[in-house]
Amino acid sequence: MRKNMIKVGIEAINLYGGSVFIDVIELAKYRKLDTVRFENLLMQQKSVSLPYEDPVSFAINAAAPLIDNLSNIDKNSIELIITCSESGIDFGKSMSTYIHHYLGLNRNCRLFELKQACYSCTAGLQMAINFILSKVSPGAKALVIATDISRFFVTEDKNELTMEWAFFEPSGGAGAVAMLISDKPEIFQFDIGSNGYYSFEVMDTCRPIPDSEAGNADLSLLSYLDCCAQSFKEYKKRVPNVNYKTSFDYLSFHTPFGGMVNGAHRYMMRQHSSNIDKIDIEKDFQKRVKLGLIFCQKVGNIMGGTIMVSLISIIENGDFNFPKRIGLFSYGSGCSSEFYSGVATSISQKKIKLLNIKKYLDSRYQLNINEYEVLIKDKNVVKFGTRDAVLDTNILPNIWKFIKKSLKKNNQKRIFLVEIKGFYRRYKWFN
Repeated sequence: MRKNMIKVGIEAINLYGGSVFIDVIELAKYRKLDTVRFENLLMQQKSVSLPYEDPVSFAINAAAPLIDNLSNIDKNSIELIITCSESGIDFGKSMSTYIHHYLGLNRNCRLFELKQACYSCTAGLQMAINFILSKVSPGAKALVIATDISRFFVTEDKNELTMEWAFFEPSGGAGAVAMLISDKPEIFQFDIGSNGYYSFEVMDTCRPIPDSEAGNADLSLLSYLDCCAQSFKEYKKRVPNVNYKTSFDYLSFHTPFGGMVNGAHRYMMRQHSSNIDKIDIEKDFQKRVKLGLIFCQKVGNIMGGTIMVSLISIIENGDFNFPKRIGLFSYGSGCSSEFYSGVATSISQKKIKLLNIKKYLDSRYQLNINEYEVLIKDKNVVKFGTRDAVLDTNILPNIWKFIKKSLKKNNQKRIFLVEIKGFYRRYKWFN
């Protein structure tokens, strides 16, 4: 990999996977999906956003622990906040403004939002990396937050999901990943200049209206595979003597669902290894890739942030007795993609383990099918463009009681949406 005296990367990171989840195997059976095919998708659970949660509250809840751990000097050194999302709440006003306000950050700060489907997180990340590398403001930090919720709801007049894909509902999750990017890469140090990007126009998935998604699942899979191969090909041009099979200790993929990652890795291994059989490919998948699915299988596809969920999962569950290089493939429909890399260490793993992410994800409230159906009823969903609303935490009172009890037990705080008045959203901290 390229040598560079300047270090840059992830100083701190956190995943927020919501307050509740549903077992997607149970959901698939309820929807009468082909369970044999479904098992090959390697999905287990998905986070579900509550009516009083939105991409802003998810983002703040992901970022707050990072900010609370900073000194006042470090907190005031954040000069850039980038929100990465395809679940925006306004065509003009950035979610970053709400996030900046409720985190109490310095007003001498750039705030904006990026959208490019599931590639948005990598786009924001690379922008932040180059801001640090530019040294136009020595010692400055950037806060990058990828936040998304899947938009599923059932209308009153017909018992039919607005989403066009039957298999997208079980995979579409909700969550946010917040990252502090600086010249102190204690979690992950990026390989500077080691990037291969590849993009073209394709109508594989899109959101033609704010609260619905459309597309072609087969076309999306083909586009994903093409981008994986071509972005790595470009990466090889920029990084001498790199080898897909031997240069990376682990591989982190954007994970719409585990089966797609498994297929992509199999495709890449066959392209870059001569005479390799299915057994050896599966062994390599188990060794270098599958660890990245562990947390992804608990939150589902959270769009842009999913690539970072995979990275967190690898660092938490991998072997880091010595520094390990991780290759990352990011893909966003439409499409834009990138293959890049970096190094994690035993210190990285120690800091990730302190987050107790597995314990948190396992302690969330598990929805039953009836509760899930109540949450996605049209009247209980805050839609894009909602002008006035008072959010009711008693839609399912047992969930709110569970949340309050959990926050008190763990001495934690969490923010929720409480009101929309004249389009302006008001949030409140609870503990």
